[in-house]
Amino acid sequence: MPAMRKTRQRSAVEHLLNESEDFLSAQQIHHLLIHEGTSIGLATVYRNLTALADAHLVDVIHNQDGEALYRRCLNQSVPHYHLICRSCGMTKDVADERMERQMKEIFVANGFAEAEHSADLFGLCDSCADGE
Repeated sequence: MPAMRKTRQRSAVEHLLNESEDFLSAQQIHHLLIHEGTSIGLATVYRNLTALADAHLVDVIHNQDGEALYRRCLNQSVPHYHLICRSCGMTKDVADERMERQMKEIFVANGFAEAEHSADLFGLCDSCADGE
């Protein structure tokens, strides 16, 4: 993978993601950057988020409407999954070696090599489940 150019816009997007613990949409990131006084177009935000995701520097999940949401990757060295609350949107990263082994077995059993995967698992967090 070619090295990413470090531009003023890329630095601004990375800084904003480093300051937030929440998953944010490209539109939210764009709005926050503009509000901070950063001159950046929405297409540039999308391009930078795509490059950061391709480099595994940000996690990408999709909400129930299919909108992509981005957050700095908290576990860059460990394969992990995202548990996402359907009600409040709270997200938890989970690294599970058993699931990793099972995925590899599925790939091999079906004749796949060098396979990559990601998983977003939806449910209700304890707080939301107690409120139902």
